[in-house]
Amino acid sequence: MGVTRRQLLWAGAGIGGAGLLAACGGGGDSKGSPAPGAAAGKPRAGGTLRVGALGRSSAITRDPHGTQANESDYLVLALVFDTLTVPGAQSNTAPRLASSWEPSADLKTWKFTIAKGAAFHDGTPVTAEDVVWSLKRLRNTPSGAARLPGIQAENISAQGTDTIVLVSDYANAEFPLLTRFASFVMKKDTKDSELDKAPGTGPFKLEWFRGGNARLVRNDKWYGGTVHLDAIEITMFETPQAMANALLAGQIDLASNAGAVAARTAETRKDIQVLRRPNDMAMPIVMRTAKGSPFADARVREAMRLVVDRDAMVKQVLSGYGTVANDILGTGDPAFAKDIPQRKRDLTKARQLLADAGFDLSKTYELVTTEDIAGLADSATLFANQAREAGIKIEVVKQESGAFWEKTWKTGDFYTSYWGTNDSVVFFASKTMVSEAGQNEAGWNDPGFDASYRKVIGTADTGKRAAALKELQQIEYDRSGYLLWGMADGIDLAAAKVQNLPELAGYGRVQLEGVWLS
Repeated sequence: MGVTRRQLLWAGAGIGGAGLLAACGGGGDSKGSPAPGAAAGKPRAGGTLRVGALGRSSAITRDPHGTQANESDYLVLALVFDTLTVPGAQSNTAPRLASSWEPSADLKTWKFTIAKGAAFHDGTPVTAEDVVWSLKRLRNTPSGAARLPGIQAENISAQGTDTIVLVSDYANAEFPLLTRFASFVMKKDTKDSELDKAPGTGPFKLEWFRGGNARLVRNDKWYGGTVHLDAIEITMFETPQAMANALLAGQIDLASNAGAVAARTAETRKDIQVLRRPNDMAMPIVMRTAKGSPFADARVREAMRLVVDRDAMVKQVLSGYGTVANDILGTGDPAFAKDIPQRKRDLTKARQLLADAGFDLSKTYELVTTEDIAGLADSATLFANQAREAGIKIEVVKQESGAFWEKTWKTGDFYTSYWGTNDSVVFFASKTMVSEAGQNEAGWNDPGFDASYRKVIGTADTGKRAAALKELQQIEYDRSGYLLWGMADGIDLAAAKVQNLPELAGYGRVQLEGVWLS
């Protein structure tokens, strides 16, 4: 569905069709560092932070394990319910509701220990049975296999009152990373009809929720540390422009993911902070690789990647608020292969590859896109213009969001997508590229890639993992169904009084427990 669906995938992911979705507030390894210009000195307690977040009334959901199409919904859920782990500032995976974890020697069994003092908002201690019930509920959702890869519901169990045991179908050294986004924990046996009032374990408690808008109040007994704000009020906006205008008018204090256009305006205002997060949003073009698609031949996909003028895309589509990418997802990964040569535009080679593959240049090919996020449709239009220089005729088709995610995503031959969690190559491999992936957008089935992925996750040896991860990225670069031309900066706009905003790329911005008002 939308960005937050991918967060969850990634979230999940999260938070999706991108989508989706991460988690980092302020302080410690699991927290972001203070925003540029943050006031020095001791944080001040109190105050209400008014936040604008994107969403559509037709896609509102209150289910922590459901499809999150609205960033506004995910923001509420991420502040009310905790996941087992979160992304960290020093490491990709940091503790949250789980204080620690350890694998068996064969990397198939993982044990997670619940953080001391963790309790629901009604005062009830969190038990292993609550977590087991929540993970089984998550696993049994339509996208559960993608959210907990390799884990069957019957292989999730409790050991004592504070330990959860998960047994994977295969060795997976990366499993804790995959629990960061969707593993929201609820009380055991919570009924679907009770989701509106279900107590969470997070830093804020839900006071009310109406039509996509919500008010959250501080959880004074949160096990994770001190929460400075008295409350957070969330207002849902359908467009970045409307949200940015509300900030400039003083109606909200924080505009989350406001986009480049709003940033250009805000940068002239001394009373507005502009927070940029590099490598925040991927907007790849997806080419279906399955038999019968005009892009089934790897030579055609390579030609398309050689047609694009990446510098022009970043300059025009992102207004310069971004960086050139190299057709590999997960650009924020500490182990990202920066030594793979940057692919550059080469129309001569592209034409030759198309000729060798017998690509029909007499036809017009539809490139389906949406206006879900700023710049997405523009990227499709500019690419179509660039492809015309190689003799490729492309018609851009704008589809309504709901229809796109129902009819085009994962089945279309040629379409734009977007993802907001870019700190892990393995995450994208597991969710979108291995042959059995639940979110396999390009219908890619590559035995070599699958084998390389299993080598990466099947070893804890640093050297062997690094070599396998490089191989994995090289295969993706050479023949996947993705054309990733650039990475958009994430841009939040905030009033001058807002301090210690999270800075990690992806959806770390939804974790606001460390924020305070000067």
